[in-house]
Amino acid sequence: MDAGAPGYPRRVPAEQPASEPLVVGFDLDMTLIDTAPGFGSVLRALGAELGVDFPVEAMTARLGPPLDLLFEPYLAAEAIPAAGDRFRALYPAHAIASVPLLEGAREALHAVRRRGGRTIVVTGKFPDNARLHLDHLGLEVDHLEGWVWGVGKADVLVREGASVYVGDHVHDVEGALAADVLSVSVLTGGCTREELLDAGTHVVLESLAEFPDWLDDHLATR
Repeated sequence: MDAGAPGYPRRVPAEQPASEPLVVGFDLDMTLIDTAPGFGSVLRALGAELGVDFPVEAMTARLGPPLDLLFEPYLAAEAIPAAGDRFRALYPAHAIASVPLLEGAREALHAVRRRGGRTIVVTGKFPDNARLHLDHLGLEVDHLEGWVWGVGKADVLVREGASVYVGDHVHDVEGALAADVLSVSVLTGGCTREELLDAGTHVVLESLAEFPDWLDDHLATR
């Protein structure tokens, strides 16, 4: 793991009193689940309907931003809202069964519960499709909030009383910092360690497989 040198880089949120309940937020795509295969399948199906040859590999290399931003280089502005609606409609048939858990995801959620904490998923994904992923993979969380991105995630994190937010993208870091909570980043998405640290994350882990040990250390020294 990499927490910066020395200690956490830049701004560190105020410590959470030990008496407060532990609440940990997680991003979904490329943090808990490897969405790339399913996302690519939906893009191919949508492209076939629209007669557009989407560059699937490039578009799935850095998942995170909302669909309208991903579509901007390839579709006329007036066509984007309908394309987004159709993408979400195609999603259940093309993107649920093919999407696996990422390494350590289930164990990370269990680590929070073992400490008596709550787990929340805060994602930019359409909430109905996010719920399909959780149900298909048997992931139990205490709260799911969809269709929030970047700093917009801060309102949810504050409302739910989170003290940690785990994500893979620089925009996940932005959401954590805006909520004044500890930003933990994993390298399973499209952002590099340097990009995440430059964005201000406090902790970088290779994957969620490292999260249970990190959480134990964090709570022991909190």
